[in-house]
Amino acid sequence: MLNGLLARKMGMTQIFQDDGTVQPVTVLQAGPMTVVQKKTKDKDGCDHVQVGFEEIPERKLNKPAKGHFKDNSPTRFLREFEVEDIDQVEVGQVFGVDLFTEGESVAVSGNSKGKGFTGVMKRHGFHGQPASHGHRGHRGTGSIGQCATPSRVFKGKKMHGRHGNSKVTQLGLKIVK
Repeated sequence: MLNGLLARKMGMTQIFQDDGTVQPVTVLQAGPMTVVQKKTKDKDGCDHVQVGFEEIPERKLNKPAKGHFKDNSPTRFLREFEVEDIDQVEVGQVFGVDLFTEGESVAVSGNSKGKGFTGVMKRHGFHGQPASHGHRGHRGTGSIGQCATPSRVFKGKKMHGRHGNSKVTQLGLKIVK
């Protein structure tokens, strides 16, 4: 069977437990995912299945994509999942939320919220410089390197730049319902 599921985040809500406590939850539109292609170890070098998520009209496809989806309905997203036994999965098979059970612990990956080009205080949590007594550039970086030796800025220095819009994985989340 598959070891993952594609989903779209719909929003946040809360669920009241039996003892009256409130638990915040994320609502996901999970599945259905259709198996589009099987990749076997002898032909492709790995046992993977390619699944499609979120159907789209055929008019939105280019010719190579129409050829790839000739046996299945076209989907917006294509992703590959590793499978232990490739013989259990067939092209056209549909998977849904029944892959997981209530209370199961899962790892969720997705893109973080993009914050654009930000400075070091927002991006890395720098404290900034004093706000009085002749200091200029209160939210600036400050000194970033040495003088004659090594006369360069080391790679990986925390500086201003694009913040967010990167892949983030959260481990150990529980499936509530």
